[in-house]
Amino acid sequence: MRSSLAPGVWVLRSFSRDSWFRGFILLITFFIYTCYHMSRKPISVVKSRLHQNCSELIKPINDSHSLNDSTWCNWAPFDKSNYKELLGAVDNAFLVAYAIGMFISGIFGERLPLRYYLSTGMLLSGLFTSLFGLGYFWNIHVLWYFVLIQICNGLAQTTGWPAVVSCVGNWFGKGKRGLIMGVWNSHTSVGNILGSLLAGVWVNEQWGLSFVVPGAITATMGIVTFLFLIEYPEDVDCTPPQHHGGPEESEDSPEDPGNGPSSNRESGLASRCSKDAEPVAISFLGALQIPGVVEFSLCLLFAKLVSYTFLYWLPLYIFNVAHFSAKDSGDLSTLFDVGGIVGGIMAGLISDYTNGRATTCCIMLILAAPMMFLYNHIGQSGILNSVVMLIVCGALVNGPYSLITTAVSADLGTHQSLKGNAKALSTVTAIIDGTGSIGAALGPLLAGLISPTGWNNVFYMLISADVLACLLLCRLVYKEILAWKSSLGRDRGSSLVLTHVR
Repeated sequence: MRSSLAPGVWVLRSFSRDSWFRGFILLITFFIYTCYHMSRKPISVVKSRLHQNCSELIKPINDSHSLNDSTWCNWAPFDKSNYKELLGAVDNAFLVAYAIGMFISGIFGERLPLRYYLSTGMLLSGLFTSLFGLGYFWNIHVLWYFVLIQICNGLAQTTGWPAVVSCVGNWFGKGKRGLIMGVWNSHTSVGNILGSLLAGVWVNEQWGLSFVVPGAITATMGIVTFLFLIEYPEDVDCTPPQHHGGPEESEDSPEDPGNGPSSNRESGLASRCSKDAEPVAISFLGALQIPGVVEFSLCLLFAKLVSYTFLYWLPLYIFNVAHFSAKDSGDLSTLFDVGGIVGGIMAGLISDYTNGRATTCCIMLILAAPMMFLYNHIGQSGILNSVVMLIVCGALVNGPYSLITTAVSADLGTHQSLKGNAKALSTVTAIIDGTGSIGAALGPLLAGLISPTGWNNVFYMLISADVLACLLLCRLVYKEILAWKSSLGRDRGSSLVLTHVR
């Protein structure tokens, strides 16, 4: 007698071929960007090893430093009193190169095969991350070497974000994009956590391995990307998603991120896109004309300033204020990224339910400001306080950042004014994230300059940036509120008509 089909097989058969391929694309792009962020994180953990209090350590017998030398355990050139400024310069070399390269990267991302573009970028990023760590084994003590490696790595890493968002956008329509991309965007925090934990394994011994190992993993993932990434659903005979501008969507669809009536500017964009049967890559200025791109780009500048300051300086802040070891500081800092995972998912879920991307970001930014103030003043008073407040701050700081760089970028890149021309997605994503990356470069630089005057001043700078990010969304929030009122009015009118008919 034959047994009935196993329950697990019933579950497997319930998913269509399209669903399996879409799930695979989400998974592989998740791993790709996890590796990108994993390779960025070690520098923040290793900072506290490059310059520390040597009086607490036992000096090796064969050490050539004098008995009164209090910097014998530090790594030149970061053994001087201006080490914070030098470490800030190393951070800034990466972030400025990343910000500049991002504006160019989106243009290349639209015009080159994404599989080649991503795999090449990952191989180069893995190489430069490893070269930074090899400075330890090669006994390199000149600042220009570390700065040059960071510049090259920053440029290589710009291949990542526009390409993965464009690839995911090719496979997924609007639907529950906020929730899907909120979960998917946890790769940022997962990468930060893995980077911190891997770096922590070797930070107190051979800190060079804190870079070499993540670099090798990133390069390996680049080979996997070359072998398995699928750019378009049509390449494997899957059904493409429905983007904005399809026949089923009206001109005043509430899915518009600005949520207002289409302007003449939108109509102009639409007519230009509809002239050609085959979509063409959008220009930089054309992408800027999409409603909401400028506001969200500037908002992300300040939101990313806050997020990346935490990314690069939080372990050192915990090391200096709470007096934990370098490894423990790095491990504790991962709780901020755990909060980031929760915040990204919450932001996506809430914005899908309310159809209010800007309002969701604005509320989270408003709540983040007082929480950062509280963390600085009472967050180190006990381990429980520190754990809870790091998770809450991570959720509120990274929630808007996650939403803007994923769902909002994909919404704007497939905006109804483009009449289904998803070719704009890579350029729009690069503009938004490139503008945000200017803030990512400014934040750690300012933190390095301000921190010698006291950590309180660093937090005041972060709170000010958070408030500015919130203010920049006011116009879009107002439009969303008007759209909600209009929708409620239509619903009431429909219910009254139905009642009258009955």
